[in-house]
Amino acid sequence: MNLSSVSPGSAWRASGLADLRPGVWLAGALVLAFLLLFLVLPVGRVFYTAFVDADGGLTLAHFAGFFAQDLMTESFVNSLYVALASTAAAALIAVPLAYLTVRFEFRGALLIQTLGVLPLIMPPFVGAVAMQLIFGRSGTVNLLLQEHLGFTLPIMDGFNGVVFVEAIHYFPFILMNLTVALRNIDGAMEEAALNLGCRGWRLFWRVIFPLALPGFVAGASLVFVKVFDDLGTPLVLGQTNMLAPQAYLRITQVGLEDPSGYVISVIMIVFSIAAMALSASVLKGKDYATTQKGGGSIQRRQLGTLERVLAYGWIAVVLLVVLSPHLGVLLLSVAQVWSFSPLPDAYTSAHYATVFADAGGMISNTLLYCGLAATLDVVLGVTIAYLMLRTRLPARQWLDWMATAALAVPGIVLAIGYLRLYKGVVLPGTDVLLTSTWVVIMLAYAVRRLPYALRSCVAALQQVHQSLEEAAESLGATKLRTIRRVVVPLMAGGILAGFVTSFITAAVELSATILLTSAESQAPMSYGIYLYMQSVAGRGPGAALGVLAMVVVALGTYVSHLIVEKTQSRFAPARQESEA
Repeated sequence: MNLSSVSPGSAWRASGLADLRPGVWLAGALVLAFLLLFLVLPVGRVFYTAFVDADGGLTLAHFAGFFAQDLMTESFVNSLYVALASTAAAALIAVPLAYLTVRFEFRGALLIQTLGVLPLIMPPFVGAVAMQLIFGRSGTVNLLLQEHLGFTLPIMDGFNGVVFVEAIHYFPFILMNLTVALRNIDGAMEEAALNLGCRGWRLFWRVIFPLALPGFVAGASLVFVKVFDDLGTPLVLGQTNMLAPQAYLRITQVGLEDPSGYVISVIMIVFSIAAMALSASVLKGKDYATTQKGGGSIQRRQLGTLERVLAYGWIAVVLLVVLSPHLGVLLLSVAQVWSFSPLPDAYTSAHYATVFADAGGMISNTLLYCGLAATLDVVLGVTIAYLMLRTRLPARQWLDWMATAALAVPGIVLAIGYLRLYKGVVLPGTDVLLTSTWVVIMLAYAVRRLPYALRSCVAALQQVHQSLEEAAESLGATKLRTIRRVVVPLMAGGILAGFVTSFITAAVELSATILLTSAESQAPMSYGIYLYMQSVAGRGPGAALGVLAMVVVALGTYVSHLIVEKTQSRFAPARQESEA
């Protein structure tokens, strides 16, 4: 074929681009515009400010000045230490718990795994104060140890407290990923090792754990990133010599022109991306695939009497520790006096009355911001998923990559980017600054939680057979009507899961909220909890507000599971018919 004879129009049609409807181009343009305006450009502005001097020239002077300050260098080292130590401590909790519940046969394994995930429904900064009351120098545990054994443990002293709180809160990431990985191991691998005499600790360390390494690495990298970026826990515990608190303090106390805040933001993003990249490189070039396809996972074995006692005893201790923040917050919310005593000296319901009287607006603000953000996330998630899987739009994969990149952007960095990029920008038709409204808080929530909704929507659309759309169009339905009446209903379970995940995680967001809330009337529940916890007198109402936040999150999760199950059962016959 003579390539010179091919006209530009023929090449255009051959590429499939001519078949793309205007609506596809419009949807792609709108999604790209949103990601550029509220993710790429704000983060890019942070990088630009960190590397540019007052005259607009490129410079590394800001970074040199950062590392020349003892406080900043100490903060960097402290953040790295806390993140690594928290990841190690989380692994010490999660790995034995996952292995015991998957490898051995005993009652309550499912309940144990369910209770082990409960810490995720409460942000770590909420439970930090309660943890001080239980494990602090004058807390319940140390008072009892001092009274009966004559010594105390420095569990919550200094950075030990931050590590302890973060590990207890984030270990479920390792637990969930590792449990799935352990269940997918081919039982033939274990049998072969047993036949060769490999047993006990050697069997776990040399065979089982290496095969489950992808799950462990995925969970551990998430823990590292979450801890490294966390702002609320160090602030509540008074440990400000860390990167996230220093970025917050520099921006709020010195101002938006201070370069140190931007340098810290760049360092946080780089380390977040590096952690994800390192986790991928650790597994690169290694084969973890197995040949089992259901029913061939590692065999559960019975525990002996002594082993069962030791296992249940250890699990009971672990669960008591990881559920202690919830118990502590609940007790604090009804405690009239709780100081230098193992338990509150008196109880009251006044804290809840205070919350409903003074913080009703915070609850409604949370429902508004998180509801709008989650709705925006599922709309974007469905759109990006459809563009990726059902069209040949050029560079459509970049939309997925850009949206997913929000995982590596700390909330405080995104907030700094908004304040810098949109400084002086007013809402159309008004004199109101964008950065002084609640809209910017909602947008930050949407961007930060978009990856969760996107993954749910992509997974849901992958399970919808394309023949169903073709059948609808063959009967005369337009593309838009097909999407609205066929595709979206069949994706309902995934869409709802993405909505709920975005909603409940946004409800406990503090890092972005603390910088973007410009008036108390705009404050959501997470910001209200933080404000209450800053004073001893406000800890009771703060705990009561925290309990309400946990109830909202727990109910939302439970209801979403019920609706997802009903939706899946409703559309199961349609899927089976399409597959047949």
